[in-house]
Amino acid sequence: MTAIQSSQRGADGTVGKALNILDQVAQFGRPVRFGELLAASEHPKATLYRLVQTLANQGMLTYDEDRQTYAPGLRLVRLAHAAWRQSSLAPIARPYIDALATQVGETIHLAQLDRGQVLYVDKRSASQPIEMFSQAGKVGPGFCTGVGKAMMAFLDENTQADAIRRQAFLAHTPTTLASPDALLAELAEIKRDGVAFDREEHEPGIICIAAPILSEGGRVIGALSITTSTQRQTLDGLLVHRPVLQETAAEIASAAETWQFPC
Repeated sequence: MTAIQSSQRGADGTVGKALNILDQVAQFGRPVRFGELLAASEHPKATLYRLVQTLANQGMLTYDEDRQTYAPGLRLVRLAHAAWRQSSLAPIARPYIDALATQVGETIHLAQLDRGQVLYVDKRSASQPIEMFSQAGKVGPGFCTGVGKAMMAFLDENTQADAIRRQAFLAHTPTTLASPDALLAELAEIKRDGVAFDREEHEPGIICIAAPILSEGGRVIGALSITTSTQRQTLDGLLVHRPVLQETAAEIASAAETWQFPC
């Protein structure tokens, strides 16, 4: 945990602690026992137990008495659906990404930026799907994904600096940009060119071209990418799709002008 994250968590008090526990449960990707949560927790046993019980009582976690495990609760499902409708680009962008996927025959990702990380809010698979990390609802790194770099390149200076501070800069592959200076240089280039690339930076064999989705005032509201594998396509081959990618991003931005932007 960084010093920034630590101070933010401390300032958020009990609510912040409870939300962090929900994140922790979700990250397991399966029902989890209390002992597993405790082993990974920064809280004393009594504090963690009190928070977990409160979350279960409020329907944010569900408890299986037979297996003695906790999982995200149905109240979270309701909240997630409300967030998807009200704060996600996905409902607005759906017809446009459907048309783009049909036209190019490759995988389409729609993403938004969440505290410097990429939240995939929708996805359309290629006619011949490729196994890859990204799925709707998953969170990925900003510094080594096409959509992440496309969004960060168009942030204002202060917001961009904050997003860069939040990156882990893990070298996922030999081509990963593994330092803030390398990322900054590429972000400047992306802002000049209008598109970003993933050059097998997050997953070996996976490449993409991405474009930001910008409001009329230039605010970053999301990003769109066309993704494929090196077995099927090259970066030069993806560049052929640049005009339709940027056109689709502009259409989504125009359709989103009446959307209530989340703060």
